[in-house]
Amino acid sequence: MASTSTQRASSSSSSTRRWRYDAFLSFYGEDTRKNFTDHLYAALKQRGINAFRDDEKLERGKYVSEELLKAIQESMYAIVVISANYASSRWCLIELAKIVECMRDTELTVLPIFYHVNPSDVRNQTGLLQKAFAKH
Repeated sequence: MASTSTQRASSSSSSTRRWRYDAFLSFYGEDTRKNFTDHLYAALKQRGINAFRDDEKLERGKYVSEELLKAIQESMYAIVVISANYASSRWCLIELAKIVECMRDTELTVLPIFYHVNPSDVRNQTGLLQKAFAKH
């Protein structure tokens, strides 16, 4: 996944695609920015992996920027850090919808991380995530 290997052959043609980012990090800032996600981002950078992480200065409540959605399209991997409040964030769900779209269209590979969340709660939309999924 290092920057030097940011080409992946398309299964439908012999051409290769250049990726702007090796990985796109999708996370709910209040849950993980100052701890897990900061450490993950630093570790990726240390290993030469070009990762995109949204800027803390982006205003909360505003619509997800085109730059953010474009970064998803230009990434080889999406690392989705699913935390207790991830599904309650409109931004996170918009990012996730774009990630799913890119899984089909650009062969984006998704790597989910369940941060203090039971994977079966996500799969079955139960537990802490039940209310958030019902709201959206």
